[in-house]
Formats: sequence, C-alpha cells, structure tokens
Amino acid sequence: MNRADSVNTPGRSKSGDRFIPNRGAMDMKVSQFNLSKENETPSAESASPSKKQFQDTLAESMFSAPVDSCKILALKAKAPEPRSGYENRLRVLYSQNHVPAAGAKPISTRHIPTTAERILDAPDLVDDYYLNLLDWSKDNMLAVALGTAVYIWNADSGDVVPLVDLETTNVTSVQWAQQGQYIAIGTDNCEVQLWDITRQKQVRSMNGHSARVGALAWNNHILSSASRDSTIINHDVRQQHHQVSSLRGHHQEVCGLAWSLDGTQLASGGNDNLLNVWESSDLTKPRFTMTEHTAAVKALSWCPFQANTLASGGGTADGCIRFWNTQTGACLNSINTGSQVCALQWSRQYKEIVSSHGFPRNQINVWKYPSMVKVAELSGHDSRVLHLAQSPDGVTLVSAAGDETLRFWKVWQPSEAAKSSVKSNSVKAPIGARAPMASSLTKIR
Repeated sequence: MNRADSVNTPGRSKSGDRFIPNRGAMDMKVSQFNLSKENETPSAESASPSKKQFQDTLAESMFSAPVDSCKILALKAKAPEPRSGYENRLRVLYSQNHVPAAGAKPISTRHIPTTAERILDAPDLVDDYYLNLLDWSKDNMLAVALGTAVYIWNADSGDVVPLVDLETTNVTSVQWAQQGQYIAIGTDNCEVQLWDITRQKQVRSMNGHSARVGALAWNNHILSSASRDSTIINHDVRQQHHQVSSLRGHHQEVCGLAWSLDGTQLASGGNDNLLNVWESSDLTKPRFTMTEHTAAVKALSWCPFQANTLASGGGTADGCIRFWNTQTGACLNSINTGSQVCALQWSRQYKEIVSSHGFPRNQINVWKYPSMVKVAELSGHDSRVLHLAQSPDGVTLVSAAGDETLRFWKVWQPSEAAKSSVKSNSVKAPIGARAPMASSLTKIR
C-alpha cells in the first residue's frame, strides 16, 4: 500500500526482537523434575493429602521456592509495552469466541426475514457493475434509473412518478441531495443534471467530463461527480461557474464515490483497483492510496457509529470487504466473501453491515461488526445484486439486480422497546407481494 503519510507502528525494543532465555533465573534440576512429572500417571498413594503435605514441606527445605512456582523457562525481560493508544487490529480475532462470565446476561437475538417483503419490476435496469442507479432520500422517496428514464417511487403512498426520460442517452447515476428536495443525475453523454423534485423541473446542467458520469456524491452544496475519464469534479451548485476543483488520482473509470458523514474526507474507488481517500482541506492529491484490492473498487460505505472507519468491496477477482482507518491509512480487517462485492450498507440501528454480491449465489449478506460473523443471508435475485439503498428510518433495505427487479427486505427492525419511539417510514406490504411496476413505470414519450 502506497500512502502519502507513513503509518506509525509500535516501537520495538532496542534490545532486539527476540526474547533470550536467562539461565541464571532458572533452576535446571527443578525444571527437569517438573517436566518429567507431567508424564507420570497419578496413583492413589501419591494423591493422598498427607503425602502431598510431606512433599511440599520437603521441597521448601531443599529449594529456595516451591517446586510448582519454579519457572521452566525464564526470559531476560518482559515484552515491550505498545505505544499509548495503540490497538491491535487483530484483537477481534482473539475476542470473537469470548465466553461471557457466569451470571452475564445472554445476548438477545432477533429474527431477520430471509424473503423479500415486496418485489417491484424494474424493466430496462442496466446490468452494469460500474453504474450507481438507486438512491433513497430522507423524505422516503426512492429514485431508480431505468435505461434512459428516472422514476421516483413514494414509499409512503406507493405512487410512482416518472421524473424524466432522456430518450437518446442512458442515465448512469442518481444521488439525492442531503436536504432531499434536489436530485443529481449523471448521464452517458458526460453531463450532470440537477432536478427539483417538488417542481419536477431541471434547474441546471453541469459539464466538465469527457465520458459517462457513473458515480455522484453530495457534501452539502458541493456535488462530486466521477467519470469514466478517470477524473472527479467538485461542483458548487450555488455558483454560476460551478467547477471548483478537479481531482486526479485514478488511471481508469472511477465507479465508487462517497463523502464521510462529517464531510471532511472523500473516498473514491476505481477500475484500476485503487481506493483513494482525499482530505477536503487539500484536494491536490490523495492523502492515502490503498492498493490491497485486486479488482475494481465500487462498493464504499462510511461507518455511522465509528468515526474514520470506511468499508470497501472489491470486484470478482478480489471478492474482499476491507475496513480502513482513514486517519492512519491502516487496514483494520479484511474478509474474503468468495464473490464479487457490488454494494455495501452500514446499519444505523445495529452494529452491522450488509453486502450484496454476484456470481455464484447473487446473495445479500448481513454481517456483525467487528467480528464479521454472518448474521443472515438473503436470497431471491437471479442475477448479481448491483445496488443497495436504505430507508430513512434505517429499517428497510432495497436491492436492485440485473434480473430487473427491486426487492425490499426488513433487515433492521427496531427492538420492542424502541418500536414505540421510532416513526415507521418503511414499506407496508404482504410478504412476497409483487407489484407490477413494469406497467406503472410507463416511459415518457
């Protein structure tokens, strides 16, 4: 991994990296006796309390310390202490199977339905790994790009509204603004459009790229767009001259883009297998460039409950989910899923992360974090699950796949105690109900 900043590691002792036995601190005869008696078969006579007491008294008179306390192997010095604040990145492996102490309360479990709550047809959904065609707004509006058109599905009412049909060019990305009123649309003809959803009107068009715009990310009034031309452009949507910076850190198409929740860092993934982390205060070069992935990096997601933690997923030749500390550039953990990682979503209700995959099973996995124990596997799609989005209340997950369907999953239902205080904006439909979205999503002509 090449990084602009070096990663600090715990300092080593100046005495070397090995611990040498100290013969002066050992009693060789007692050590030999302790080793040999381990292989003895205990007898009834030797187990008698009176004989044991006699042996202990005899040992105390002959040796300087009790036989059982004599060390078989003594070292010259203790292991060096790690630097202050250092945390072993493999700690999760050592604590994963930790047995709780007696009397500890058992960990509560919950049921995760493994069948979709609702299925909607999505005709003409482009089966392209490098695009980002699905997003859910804070106002409970789901946007999906189908071929040349963008449709808005109101999750409260179930109504479908056709927003726009470009007719001659495909939509390659969609992204809601954080306020929810505006949506950005990237196109196959290098353009970024900004639409007002309340007026259903295009408010501006922004150029600057020389190839399709496959990824978008908002940071307040800054809209970042990523393209097949390997560049990232930051647009200030308030200004007439919108292009405020251009980022060059990839050599092929940039297909993953995500701002951190505090807006201080931007993560970008590309078909060149690179993951870059940019600082908003200095966009002239990436702060870190991670090279551990061995395939395209599209799936990116920032952890909502642990600051400076980023999850990334690699394509078919990689199949790994990696977790990064974006302040140090260190890889915290990695797990090989055995299949293409298409999308990632962190839970806002639980310490969990969801990943969607391609061949061979086209499944959705729910993982416990940080142990990465699989909590559930959701199946039903017949093709790779390209996109994931989460409802604003953090309860429902929607997936979009190359089989031209959207499936809604009740993954993160709140606990009984929290249900009364959480306003539900999730989908309400019978399990397995299938709505003919193909007929309701009529193209605009």
